[in-house]
Amino acid sequence: MNLPHKFIQTVESVFAEDGKEFIKKLPQYIEEVSLRWNLREIRPVDNLSFNFVAYATSPLTPLLLGEGNNVVLKIGVPREELISEVTALKFYAGNGACKLIESDEEKGFLLLERLKPGKMLSELKDDDERTQIGMDVMQNLESASLLVNSQEQAPAIQKFIKLSDWFDGLKNIRPHYGGTGPFPKEILERVESVLPELFADENVLLHGDFHHFNILSSERGWLIIDPKGVIGPAGYEIGPLMLNPWLQPMDWSQFKTWSKRRVDIIKERTGWEKEVIINWALSHAILSAWWNFESDIEDEHSLTCAKIFSEIK
Repeated sequence: MNLPHKFIQTVESVFAEDGKEFIKKLPQYIEEVSLRWNLREIRPVDNLSFNFVAYATSPLTPLLLGEGNNVVLKIGVPREELISEVTALKFYAGNGACKLIESDEEKGFLLLERLKPGKMLSELKDDDERTQIGMDVMQNLESASLLVNSQEQAPAIQKFIKLSDWFDGLKNIRPHYGGTGPFPKEILERVESVLPELFADENVLLHGDFHHFNILSSERGWLIIDPKGVIGPAGYEIGPLMLNPWLQPMDWSQFKTWSKRRVDIIKERTGWEKEVIINWALSHAILSAWWNFESDIEDEHSLTCAKIFSEIK
């Protein structure tokens, strides 16, 4: 199987020696899962990035998924994020999410329901409609989210990523730049001041990367894929939704209009105060920019979004 050079380069760059070992052993892993789960016609997706993802067929799945025997195979470098994804999919159990059919956390193997027609939410043109659908899906996930606070779920909860750990990274901005660097001083100060209040809310299970490219159409309605499996306050979930979709070229005037409408729709659907919604959107935009700057990637998009969010009244 010929793997795209960009995919190999990304995996080896992000995961270093583990990534090189993963690429070396990937043909062996594919053969192993093919035998284990009786997979046929394995066809890699066109946009491979950090994980090997492929469409396949399996005669084992009709019992689980009805007559359609199409599945998605996902193989990744075993790590915290992959384990938390598997655990989240088990919690969701197909409610608002694609179904996890089989998995091997230790080896980084996942066998997933293939969503059809599989149109991404980003492909819809009406942003009000996109936002309403996004809120429908978010609320469909809430029942599973509440389970994380039950006592018997304590062992599984340890496998989830803590949102507070992500935001702790923002403490490195000032030492790194000897100031605020490319981050607008007033916006960074606002985020720093509101985070304690935002994190005072109850922790729930979050998708963690809830945006237009991770919400797909299916015969069961709109469902999420690729959950990060994060524990934190529910308000964070709207951050990635507000920041996306990234379009090229970007019409910032249109995005400003979208942003204001999205805040109104989210307020109507959740009952959250407008300021809370804006502060979560703003906080995620700054976090997203910092992640990129940490990787030596300039992120004007996230910083421009942050400026737009900060101006919403």
